[in-house]
Amino acid sequence: MTSVAQVTSYPRRAVRALIVAQFATIGAFLTVLLLYVGRMTSAGVGPAEMLTGAYDPKDVAFFGVLHPVVAVLYLAGAVLGLPLAIVAVVLVAREREALPRATRSLLLAGAVGSLLVLVARLTPPLLDMHRWWLD
Repeated sequence: MTSVAQVTSYPRRAVRALIVAQFATIGAFLTVLLLYVGRMTSAGVGPAEMLTGAYDPKDVAFFGVLHPVVAVLYLAGAVLGLPLAIVAVVLVAREREALPRATRSLLLAGAVGSLLVLVARLTPPLLDMHRWWLD
């Protein structure tokens, strides 16, 4: 009888892609949130005035080429946040022994962050931010 341990190899590239996708969508949401609050603060207006069209988000496009990337990631996060979180939790549960501790932590942190961002998107002030961004 051999005492060779069975080692399950997890898909490293897919796990890395999942972690990057989670944190990219969270980062895009936080970028839009900072732009919204920053624009409101610098203009000295409230959320209602932000929706009038006078404070277009494209006017704040200080990051030029990155504006479309942030816009796509922000919208993708609204649609893919929950599925990414579910996949991450299932992967951690299924591959618990094979995944390094840091990878498990990143996957779970990304899942929790994605869910928190999803819940935050549904609050009334951030629904205004969403309408402002999509204007």
